[in-house]
Amino acid sequence: MDSPDDIYQYILNLYHFVRSIMQPSLPTNQFNESRHDMVNELLSGVRLKGLEYRRVEISAPFGLQYGEGADTKLAYFHFIGQGSVLLRTKSGAVHKLACGDAVLLPCAGAHDIYSEDGVPLVSIDAFEKVSLCDASSEIRACDTEICRSKDNYIFSCAMEFNLGWLHPLAHLKPEVMHIETVPDYDPQIPAILDVMTKELKAKRPGYSVILTRLADVVAAAILRRWVEVGCDVCGWVEAMRDPKLAQVLSALHHDPGRQWSVADMACEMGVSRSVFAERFTELTHSTPQQYLGNLRMRLASQWISQDNLNLDEIADRLGYSSTASFSRAFKRMTGISPGAVRNGLLPEL
Repeated sequence: MDSPDDIYQYILNLYHFVRSIMQPSLPTNQFNESRHDMVNELLSGVRLKGLEYRRVEISAPFGLQYGEGADTKLAYFHFIGQGSVLLRTKSGAVHKLACGDAVLLPCAGAHDIYSEDGVPLVSIDAFEKVSLCDASSEIRACDTEICRSKDNYIFSCAMEFNLGWLHPLAHLKPEVMHIETVPDYDPQIPAILDVMTKELKAKRPGYSVILTRLADVVAAAILRRWVEVGCDVCGWVEAMRDPKLAQVLSALHHDPGRQWSVADMACEMGVSRSVFAERFTELTHSTPQQYLGNLRMRLASQWISQDNLNLDEIADRLGYSSTASFSRAFKRMTGISPGAVRNGLLPEL
């Protein structure tokens, strides 16, 4: 892939890959099929969109501050194309990043990227930037007296990242999601990172457009891997290992509008109400009715904000006797009205 045409063809192929990157691997058995469905549902509620991209070329020593006063719905993606840096998060934790490393910081907030301890920190917004294309810019802060091979190349992106307030993983977001665990599950990723490294250094015509698209792909791959692992953390996978309980969960997700009672769920599992309720709460960390209510409201919020369904249809799908009763339930559980969600308002986590 030495010619620009080869690069662009590769990116065209990657465009189609982007459309599937957020889909888990194909299932191989009944357990994996149920888990596959759960992961798909989790991913359907996630929104990840690049808003502002920056290519930074800078000579050591340096200290860059990111995320000061950032919107709470923002995440940051960083890719190191040359050199090595230190990343310090809001908690004070320090991570070493080498050439080819990529990280996603899902929680907006101040963080620093610097060459070594003790260097002064300067806001990234204080540097003069050159606009490259829509939402993409370049910052050059190089020492003209040193060899360019010693410069650090960093490609960063501020991204809109919204899990939704009822998302099961909303409170499990780590400070840093790292690319290192992704290649084993997405073997295409090393090739993408290699292209990013070459584009970041070579600055061929159109490189900024290519980098923005690839950054979106890599960030999505990191996020998908976290969601797959997160299914284990939030109790779904353990619950799905119990065949009888898995049958109940599958029934709830396939028919959330049914008028489910705890007795109905227990009957589905083939045990008493007390045994079912205890087992369900132990593995999912919520009562059966809480789980069902959260599932319904999560689906409703997606159908309102993403699919633009009307409230009558949503109420019918979720088993409410009227639009008014659905709206009351939605307001009671979320604190805001369905209309507010349609207008883009989301409650704070």
